[in-house]
Amino acid sequence: MKVLAVNGSPRKTWNTATLLEKALEGAASQGAETELIHLYDLDYKGCRSCFACKQRDRKSYGICAVKDGLTTVLDGIREVDALILGSPIYFGRVTGEMRSFMERLMFPFLEYTDPWQSIFPRSMATGFIYTMNITEEEMEEMRLRYALESNEMSLGMIFGSSEALYCHDTLQFEDHTKVVCDRVDVDAKMRRHRDVFPVDCEHAYALGGRMTQAVT
Repeated sequence: MKVLAVNGSPRKTWNTATLLEKALEGAASQGAETELIHLYDLDYKGCRSCFACKQRDRKSYGICAVKDGLTTVLDGIREVDALILGSPIYFGRVTGEMRSFMERLMFPFLEYTDPWQSIFPRSMATGFIYTMNITEEEMEEMRLRYALESNEMSLGMIFGSSEALYCHDTLQFEDHTKVVCDRVDVDAKMRRHRDVFPVDCEHAYALGGRMTQAVT
């Protein structure tokens, strides 16, 4: 059994990457082989609207025909048992790299039948870990949950199931004295990181284990 995590953050050792690593630890505790990929290491673009994945009688039907740094990743995902995505929230959405990845990941499997259907050949457990600087209350006030839930809806439609973990009020900087951040209550932010982020890590670990158990 293999579980793949995909990091949509430019940082490899900060909040999103840490939570993905914890999720993979949870998967490994259930016997899974795990791998973490950092999207910012890859040279690729989003969907180019070539529709090669939709053309009749072509070998590329249901397959992204673009050849770039994402090709081997997309090929490998066809063989994994569970997929965990992670992204910080920038201006109310996942990062551009994550969005471009998701376009390339899902669109080839979306068949233009009536009604729509997925041609992914099996069911695969998927999960999404979101990290954000805002509080739970601010997230609800901004109606951000509705925007992000569309990701799980799409993943579930294509692959069969999806769940999400929201991590709020995360620590952005190691040294707040080096940046202009007057609106930040530094002491409160540091307390949150000390007291709550470890709980977020536990939830990520549980998510990874739960997704792996769902496959077995």
